[in-house]
Amino acid sequence: MRQTLVLNATYEPLSTVSLRRAVVLVIQHKAVVEQAHPGLRVRAAAVELPVPQVIRLRRFVKVPFRQRAPWSRRGVLVRDRHRCAYCGRRATTIDHVLPRSRGGGDTWLNTVAACAEDNHRKADRTPAQAGMELLVQPFEPTPADALLLALGLREDEVLPVGASAVGGWGTVPVSESA
Repeated sequence: MRQTLVLNATYEPLSTVSLRRAVVLVIQHKAVVEQAHPGLRVRAAAVELPVPQVIRLRRFVKVPFRQRAPWSRRGVLVRDRHRCAYCGRRATTIDHVLPRSRGGGDTWLNTVAACAEDNHRKADRTPAQAGMELLVQPFEPTPADALLLALGLREDEVLPVGASAVGGWGTVPVSESA
């Protein structure tokens, strides 16, 4: 099922919802479609509207401030776009830069996406000890960035005005906001 990004009235990313929930919010006039999937439409007996990819709430919703995005294995794979941090091939596992057995934890800055071969080759060592080099440095995404990455938008797709948390205000390609 498609996921739809929900923006606050101020264009701040709030969450992702199912396509069904997004359509209900639009039909109930609680949200407006900011960006739709090209060429796709939802049809019902009395209504026809574009399939929403991004919706914006009409009224501002106050949410508690989250300073950090919660860490997860899936989040690390999404952050690194399923690319191995050691060789650049498709990643299916995560690797701890400082192994857990040596005090490394499950944190954004200590984990990277890795292919099974490189994960096995590195084993219970640091990259330096294994003679391996990280192609990219791990980073901690903001909660807003984590939401945008979780949508899995292609790099050539563009987000609506204000939806980019890192790239600043304006229409920005997704590749610049990640």
